[in-house]
Amino acid sequence: MIHGLRFTSCAWHFRLWDMVRQFLYLILAGLILTIACGKSEKANSPEKAKQQAFQVKGIVVGVKPAEKTVEIKHEEIPGYMPAMTMPFEVKDSKDLAGLEPGDTVTFRMMVTETEGWIDQIKKVSASSSNQPPLTGPFRMVKDVAPLDVGDALPEYHFTNQFNQPISTSQFKGQALAINFLFTRCPFPTFCPLTANNFALTQQKLLSMTNAPTNWHLLTISFDPEFDTSPILKAYGERYKDEPEHWSLVTGTLVDITAIAEQFGQTFWHDETGGISHNLRTVIVDASGRVQKIIVGNKWNSDELVEEIVKAAKRK
Repeated sequence: MIHGLRFTSCAWHFRLWDMVRQFLYLILAGLILTIACGKSEKANSPEKAKQQAFQVKGIVVGVKPAEKTVEIKHEEIPGYMPAMTMPFEVKDSKDLAGLEPGDTVTFRMMVTETEGWIDQIKKVSASSSNQPPLTGPFRMVKDVAPLDVGDALPEYHFTNQFNQPISTSQFKGQALAINFLFTRCPFPTFCPLTANNFALTQQKLLSMTNAPTNWHLLTISFDPEFDTSPILKAYGERYKDEPEHWSLVTGTLVDITAIAEQFGQTFWHDETGGISHNLRTVIVDASGRVQKIIVGNKWNSDELVEEIVKAAKRK
């Protein structure tokens, strides 16, 4: 009996240890799950950490509720962006209710790495018949006619990111995509977006097994005083440009203004020295004729790749 009691006691201790061990496993598993969930939440919300908010003041230039946009001539945003006139998106068209051109407003501008929008729009004065000036100081321009689909691209001369002279005529026989920007533009849905779309287009064309080889990207800066060749070279490297397929160019303000105006691209310096502009992206086919003019920023790299592939086949 004594021997039997010892056996029973050993069995009971074994079961007790087994229960303790299972309990410890559960605690350990819970800790691992908690840590993993915490990391997952951090990994899934990078934008929250990088989101920035700015309080801005400006004058309403135009309102388009159907497109959820309002064009505002805003003051300088210290440490982020110079004074500019540009369209801003809102998340809800109700935010635009009651706004009219000439209204002075304050608003909150929200910015992530890839998005930008405004909210909390408040009027601070009544509507005025005095519209904000849409042109800055006078500059010499060429008398040029607007270009449309099917028109031949004129010859213009520029200087690329390596301080080498280039001409638009040298790209005949290639599909040519043209965009306009200035390197100091920080707003993610404007110049940085078009530059990133060009970078993605380059990447996709270079990785396609059956892609044409006769294509080129041409980025024209409309800030020649600042965007010198070294600045453009650094900007191109930021977007991993392949120089044999992507040229970033500067030139005389007369020529830059002329080619821009032919495609409806406008830009101007206001009284504060800031640059305001709209957006145009142009595709010229291999025969040297305009194939498409894209207005605004509502396009992506897949669309541009499709247009370039089509343009490269034209003779």
